[in-house]
Amino acid sequence: MSDELLQRHKAVLPSWLALYYDQPIEIAAGEGCRVTATDGRTYLDFFAGILTNMIGYNVPEVRAAITEQVERGVLHTSTLYLLSGQVRLAERIAALSGIPDAKVFFTTSGTEANEAALLLATQARRSNQVIALRNSYHGRAFATVGVTGNRGWSASSLSPLQVTYAQSGYRLRSSFRDLPDEAYIDACVRDLRELLATTTAGDVACMIAEPVQGVGGFAVPPDGLLGAYQQVLDEHGILFVSDEVQTGWGRTGDHFWGYEGQRARPDALTFAKGIAGGVALGGVVARPELMDCLGANSISTFGGNPLATAAANATLDYVLDHDLQKQAAVVGRLLLDGLRDALGELPAVAEVRGRGLMIGIELVRPGGLEPDPAAATALMETTKERGLLVGKGGLHGNCLRVAPPLTLGEADAREGLSILVDAVRSLAP
Repeated sequence: MSDELLQRHKAVLPSWLALYYDQPIEIAAGEGCRVTATDGRTYLDFFAGILTNMIGYNVPEVRAAITEQVERGVLHTSTLYLLSGQVRLAERIAALSGIPDAKVFFTTSGTEANEAALLLATQARRSNQVIALRNSYHGRAFATVGVTGNRGWSASSLSPLQVTYAQSGYRLRSSFRDLPDEAYIDACVRDLRELLATTTAGDVACMIAEPVQGVGGFAVPPDGLLGAYQQVLDEHGILFVSDEVQTGWGRTGDHFWGYEGQRARPDALTFAKGIAGGVALGGVVARPELMDCLGANSISTFGGNPLATAAANATLDYVLDHDLQKQAAVVGRLLLDGLRDALGELPAVAEVRGRGLMIGIELVRPGGLEPDPAAATALMETTKERGLLVGKGGLHGNCLRVAPPLTLGEADAREGLSILVDAVRSLAP
């Protein structure tokens, strides 16, 4: 059945629509942090649908909220009508955002959320100049591809924006890599000042940045880098947009939003992924004068629809009631420490990095820092064969990405850790 489905997939879907594994799987069912494929095999899921199944699978509270909305017979009305679930969710997210008097606009994805944030910033500043970070990823639409600093995900050089790329938290291949944290931040700030003076025409609209770079292999900047950048931005009136699509809702463990660990103060933040427990939902939170700067009419046909916001309100309840931010901190530390202890001296592992339940393992050819994407692909197959699903990313496609549901318990964490360690060790000659 999977072979037949794969052939049908190839016949009608784009060739650039990536699939994991030599023999791709279809996930048919899930429970907790485990999924079952159509061939009957069960896997421990350490990637959670690219972080989207944030609280795991078959959560009764979320299922009940969705069922209740379905039974009402109204799955969609559009934003042309009042939506009590949307208003309630917006009130809660605005209060949690840390942005004073915030307003919220809902979308259906992180890509669309970042597109909306870029529209707001460029309109408010009357400029199409944007600063993004190297090794970044912000989505697959026209403007978001334009601000993505990763060639593997930049499908087109065409863009509505003029983009300048500053240093990021991906230190392993940075020209400043050997500097300690404080000196690294100072060097990056000096570089930003030089970029503003030499590669822009002034009046830059915004900087957009991920507090932890997701697709870039969970690259973690030194604490305070984005805050130091913002001090420079403030001197020029440049807005700061925090892309929290992957870092939001407590996943970093230390804070509810990634920007808090960077001592920054966003003018806007974007979110998506896990907020609706797997149902499509994203959005932008912004200062009121920024959110209200558009002079033309607009709606969101599907953004904030009754079904998605019912799921999101239930998911947010679950995250807060079960203190999943603390869970991410505790279990994330178990995994990160375990991986560093077991793999830190292996010549094929350049770096184990991360924060909370966002962990990256960068693989290289032994003896240097030459990226080894083939090793990452092989390890994906090995972990799958041993019953564990992980992700892949990085600037060169050579990083394993570990991002399980925030509900992952210590027993499951240790099981997955053992599989992952054994798989990586199997690379050794």
